[in-house]
Amino acid sequence: MSDDTPIVAARENGPLIVKHLKTFKMPDGSVAEAKPLIALCRCGHSKNKPYCDGSHNDAGFDGSAQDVSARDKVYSYDGNAATVHYNKLLCSHAGECGKHAGNIFNPKNKPWCAPDAGTLEQIKTVVAACPSGALSYSTADSARDALCSDEVEISVETNGPFRVKNVPIEVDYWADGQSAREYVLCRCGLSKNKLFCDGTHVDEGWSDS
Repeated sequence: MSDDTPIVAARENGPLIVKHLKTFKMPDGSVAEAKPLIALCRCGHSKNKPYCDGSHNDAGFDGSAQDVSARDKVYSYDGNAATVHYNKLLCSHAGECGKHAGNIFNPKNKPWCAPDAGTLEQIKTVVAACPSGALSYSTADSARDALCSDEVEISVETNGPFRVKNVPIEVDYWADGQSAREYVLCRCGLSKNKLFCDGTHVDEGWSDS
């Protein structure tokens, strides 16, 4: 890895430190200044979100990871054209699946994923749009694929996590099927799967305000 390769790491009970990032997108899609070193809030308390302002110290933030191995399970939904794979532990509740193919992905139905209710192209669109890597697919002719993009960037989701694409990170635990190329990092401080987001911000009603 060259000295100017983008990288993200977490300080113990402190912020995310991002180095050499070229593209940093704000919630409205605008591109913010990407300084050589950026400290990003992951405790959820900063008054200068998405940046760290030291609030983790006053909040007594605990950034340690919990044992989530019992929740690390991949569910597979078989269809004629493709099988959809889903790891709930990784799901950040971004809603891209229902947005792009509500006919296939509908939490009101049982099962919530019905691959044959749509097309293979719809499945691919949803998998490619999934920011967390919770979704992947396979066919009779292809292995499991999360369809990661080649972009190198970090973007801030409104009232949600950091969406990271192709920025290396070192962690102790990668979930089953999780991609090191595209993942989401907790920004609310409440995830049980730190450093990663597990959707708790939605359950707790966390927001940027």
